[in-house]
Amino acid sequence: MSDAASPATNTIAALASGRDPAGIAVVRVSGPQSRCIIRALIGRVPPARRAVHCVLRTGDNAVIDEGLIIFFAGPASFTGEDVLEFHGHGSPVLVDMVLERMMELGARPAEPGEYSRRAFENNRLSLDQAEATADVIAAESRAAATAAMRSLQGEFARRAESLTTSLVQLRALIEGSLDFPDEDDIDWLGNAQVGARIDTVQNELAQLANEAGNGARLQEGLRVAILGQPNVGKSSLLNALSRRNSAIVTDIPGTTRDVLEEQVELAGVQITLVDTAGLRTTDNPIEIEGIRRARNAAEYANHVLYMFDAVQGLGSEDQVQLDALPASVGVTQVGNKIDLVSGSGPNPQYAERAEKQAMVEISALTGAGIDTLIHHLSQDVAQGVVQAATFSARRRHLNALENAQSALKQARSLLVETGDAELVADELTSAQSYLSEITGAVSPDAVLGEIFATFCIGK
Repeated sequence: MSDAASPATNTIAALASGRDPAGIAVVRVSGPQSRCIIRALIGRVPPARRAVHCVLRTGDNAVIDEGLIIFFAGPASFTGEDVLEFHGHGSPVLVDMVLERMMELGARPAEPGEYSRRAFENNRLSLDQAEATADVIAAESRAAATAAMRSLQGEFARRAESLTTSLVQLRALIEGSLDFPDEDDIDWLGNAQVGARIDTVQNELAQLANEAGNGARLQEGLRVAILGQPNVGKSSLLNALSRRNSAIVTDIPGTTRDVLEEQVELAGVQITLVDTAGLRTTDNPIEIEGIRRARNAAEYANHVLYMFDAVQGLGSEDQVQLDALPASVGVTQVGNKIDLVSGSGPNPQYAERAEKQAMVEISALTGAGIDTLIHHLSQDVAQGVVQAATFSARRRHLNALENAQSALKQARSLLVETGDAELVADELTSAQSYLSEITGAVSPDAVLGEIFATFCIGK
């Protein structure tokens, strides 16, 4: 963010509502010149938080628009500064004329995320709450919007600050050995209570990291990769699940060479379905690259649908491919082409296996079993993420939590191996610093600039 955007030194203006034509548009002004601007527009500063009808005019007294104007006196406003909002007609032409008038009266165009940054810098929002504001706007599913609202209400910040408080108390206990080195009757580090308290914080931090991971997956959406050998029906399944003929389907092995993605929503979760090249041994350099990309898709997926030919059964090559999948990725085995399997009912060949791991039998051609697979994805996969996501989170939050966990683990090891109070305290200080990055208590300006630059203008 540029020097011109330094907080509380100038007044900014921007459209706070959508840019498309609409019934109503909201133009927001924030900063020290807000009172002067509203006085120039309507001749007075109205009582705070009371809507006043007004007609906006140019400097030559020509009518621009009419609507409602509301004044919010700082610090009781979104940004913590004096703020005015004009609610007028949603014509982009009129909006531009209103903004032009605001600029004439002393405002300048707001930069992306500048309102939220000022709210953060004026202690109206923690950094994670400011990010949650953007997440609410960008949410593409009900579950994502609900989780983002919980973060906006401070759920994530409260959990992180509670852990920070525990670390501060623990540091005070341990650092007592540094302040009173001659007190031989006090065995600070030999006290089993110290180790137990570190373990407690570690467990609570691990739980928070797990919930944050689910929150991040909810915001980013789940990635479900469809893998398997050539000609098992991966592209047909993508078309069936997305209800679009996005992928080319032929009887020729290796038709899919690149990664193809489709978006669907199940159980309130945005899911990206990823169709991939068939996994097999080949000398074709183009197909080899497709297989490399397929394996890469599996690495970045949250779940894998591994397809096989139900007629031929799950062979040794399939098992090799399954064993090569990342251990952290959930897998559902999908037996396709059951319309070609003789007999009725579930294939007994897979009955025992299905009891031990997720397996669904389908026919991508006839649609048989597709509803069962969708139910499995929505209830067992997507719904599990929804239930576990108590708040929204971002990748940087996960990194901060992971670093805090590493510092705590190191503190615990040092406590046992060396008993050096200073080294243990240093690691606890590092863990506390990493946690503070979540709420923004510790955040370099460069990091803040990078975060808020991703926000839309007007937020």
